[in-house]
Amino acid sequence: MASSKHWHLISYDVRDPARLRRTAKLLESYGNRIQYSVFRCRLDKTMLEKLHWELSRILDEEDDLLVIPLCGSCAGKVSQHSTGDCRDWDETPTFRVI
Repeated sequence: MASSKHWHLISYDVRDPARLRRTAKLLESYGNRIQYSVFRCRLDKTMLEKLHWELSRILDEEDDLLVIPLCGSCAGKVSQHSTGDCRDWDETPTFRVI
């Protein structure tokens, strides 16, 4: 049984420019950039563990990483408190089983 995906907000503060570029490039492969160092990623448990492992190979002790999981209810409320188009944060399925 496949695990379900949930939205995660991921923010970082990386002090070295080379590590900063590598971190941003990695996160771009997992999700969408919201702001300069803030990404949103829709991940299942396995993908999240893989991302943590990959980031551990890039980041140094002086760097900071914040990963915030969002429940479906919280993700649905993002559009209520945002000035951008956040309709796709809703976790309501976009398909119907017949």
